[in-house]
Amino acid sequence: MKAPGPRTTPSKRSTANHGENAPSNQETEGDTPRYNAPALDKGLDILELLSQAQSGLTLNEIAQNLGRSVNEIFRMVVTLERRGYALLDANDRYSLSLKLFELAHKQHFLRSLVASALPLLRELAQRARQSCHLAIYQGGRVVIIAQVDSPERWSFGLKVGVMLGLTDTSSGHVLLAFRDEVERARMLAAHVKVDGELSMDPGELFDILAQVRQQTHATMPSRQIRGVTNVAFPIMGVAGHVIAALNVPYIERIDAQSSPDLEEVKTIVSSIASRISKAMGAS
Repeated sequence: MKAPGPRTTPSKRSTANHGENAPSNQETEGDTPRYNAPALDKGLDILELLSQAQSGLTLNEIAQNLGRSVNEIFRMVVTLERRGYALLDANDRYSLSLKLFELAHKQHFLRSLVASALPLLRELAQRARQSCHLAIYQGGRVVIIAQVDSPERWSFGLKVGVMLGLTDTSSGHVLLAFRDEVERARMLAAHVKVDGELSMDPGELFDILAQVRQQTHATMPSRQIRGVTNVAFPIMGVAGHVIAALNVPYIERIDAQSSPDLEEVKTIVSSIASRISKAMGAS
């Protein structure tokens, strides 16, 4: 008789298998998930908790609500804040940023913004007799995402995809001015200078931003091209969050041809910016 071989017991299926024999990440043994990622669970718990906190939570409050110690969640909360998913205010309270919203809607958001804005940019160019463009903040700089030329014989415009300075342009000032202090500090920390960008004294910059907030728009002589006055208004989105800047690089005509003056152009830009904002969900 042949000697019996060693007795074997059933083993867990290898995660390398494919097809119908491959395990599902949703399998459970009793009430306990077979596959879990404790650190990821902890981070998701924190995000879900912050989404329900209207006034933000301190580190101690987060720990208490989750039934964990501060030591357990400290690194996770700091990482979420560093990556931009959570915001820390002057009172050491954490709140959820709009980064998850931006990630979920990023591609659709840009297409929707440009599609909504372009007909109104064309209307703006016709009414103001000036070129205009739409800009957003991205990676420490300002990026042009849409542009329409003036219907006049000559025009001054910026190409789509061009990157501008964050601190020395009216679009950058609008995008900075209508963010909260934490987001503004993060944007400035991530600031990357573009070619030719002029240095800006921090005190002077903060004074300019305060004036922009008070006036609800930015008007300034171009720091790049002589004879151009930039007029920029914010495009607001859901929850009063600035999502873009609408800019007209105004050029004054001095011949006999009648055209809107600077104050008239400001009124037109303000109206168009409000209509784009409404289309993007601003109340």
